[in-house]
Amino acid sequence: MFASLPSPSPDPLWAQALAYRADPRPGRLDLVVGVYRDEAGATPVMRAVAEAERRLAHRAPSKEYVGLSGCPAFAEAVERLVLAGAGEGRRTTVQTVAGTGALHVLAGLVARTRPGARVLVGTPTYVNHVPVLRAAGLEVAAFPHLDAGPAGRGRASVQAVLDAVAGARPGDVLLLHGCCHNPTGTDLDAEGWVAITEAVLAAGVVPFVDLAYYGLGRGLDEDLAGTRHLAARVPEALIAVSGSKAFGLYNERVGAAIVLSEPGHAGAVRGTLEALARAEYSQPPHHGAAIVTEVLGDPALLADWRTELDAMRSRIDSLRAGFLDALDPRLAGLPQWQALRAHRGMFSTLPLGPEAMSHLSREHAVYGTPGGRVNLAGLTAAQVGRLAEAVNGVVLGTEARRSPGPPLHGAGSPLPDAGSPLPDAGSPPPDAGSPLRGPGSRVQVSPPTEAVPG
Repeated sequence: MFASLPSPSPDPLWAQALAYRADPRPGRLDLVVGVYRDEAGATPVMRAVAEAERRLAHRAPSKEYVGLSGCPAFAEAVERLVLAGAGEGRRTTVQTVAGTGALHVLAGLVARTRPGARVLVGTPTYVNHVPVLRAAGLEVAAFPHLDAGPAGRGRASVQAVLDAVAGARPGDVLLLHGCCHNPTGTDLDAEGWVAITEAVLAAGVVPFVDLAYYGLGRGLDEDLAGTRHLAARVPEALIAVSGSKAFGLYNERVGAAIVLSEPGHAGAVRGTLEALARAEYSQPPHHGAAIVTEVLGDPALLADWRTELDAMRSRIDSLRAGFLDALDPRLAGLPQWQALRAHRGMFSTLPLGPEAMSHLSREHAVYGTPGGRVNLAGLTAAQVGRLAEAVNGVVLGTEARRSPGPPLHGAGSPLPDAGSPLPDAGSPPPDAGSPLRGPGSRVQVSPPTEAVPG
């Protein structure tokens, strides 16, 4: 049966994670997998989560099935958290197997509703976006996420989104990161959300928002403001919500799929989502969803959760600033490194190419993704200086001067003047796909440009 089965290419993220685990060197740094770590280097259980779990264990509720849509109280709590009052009366929410499960069932809904729809995706993007969309049979059209030029590493390109929407057909779908963009750390500003909302309304394009890192960017309400504005204005929208990062429930697989539609369509929407879930996993796991429901439903737990989430956000900001402050001044003044100060959330994409990232792991035991993404939330304060020292060494060429062989990208050559950029091998490659709409099209099909985790 399996004689003709080809071996798939290894997942580049988990290949890096396995290489880290096999590295015997003391002090090695895992900046690959997207989890938050505290000053002890551990991924903590949040206080409110621990208390909610204790209460659930004390009450010992039944382990009975909860239904294809999952826990109704969880769905209501997530709607209140994410949308506040936006879209009220038009919301259909089902519990899913984490945020990726939400992406999957919502992609399946699009495929069943509009089989010819294309999904516009800014690249680089989360590694699972394109595979999940294509697994549902959807066509993916790529556009650049970042503004052009070295300083553009700190800015999401609103104009690129507007151009992509202008070239789309009614019924096409626009995928947006709700906040804390993965992998770049660059977000849309408030004016960008307003402009994009008006553009999708005019073009008849359906927004599809992926919300995974709310609370870890500018603050909980600030991170959700763009999604709420969008939901209040558009007639239809898709929202995938993860509970992994904001609640620290990585292995509980907590998620929700929210659909905004006309009230008369809610029955068909829910029925289709349940049918998709039934064919995939039947029903979602309940324990993590019960924890989130308990936290969001108790004022004291909710307040404590928000306080701890704010502390995590502030600490991530401090780690990012500390890393940039510790860079060699000849690097720190360059626009592509200055741009990182505008990043938000767990991740930043360093202006380093695959060869330089390989050198970081090989010579310094610092592991990130080949595309330059590092999880700054995985550092302790004591490790910030070591990361900066390793980057200084690779880019300024200290290793190249000590060892024979051809220089790596960014190493062994004179540092450019502050007005000229370093070679930027971390940027997405030129579009190798074919135009979607013929001559003059601004939206093109292209392969995913980054392999990164959630």
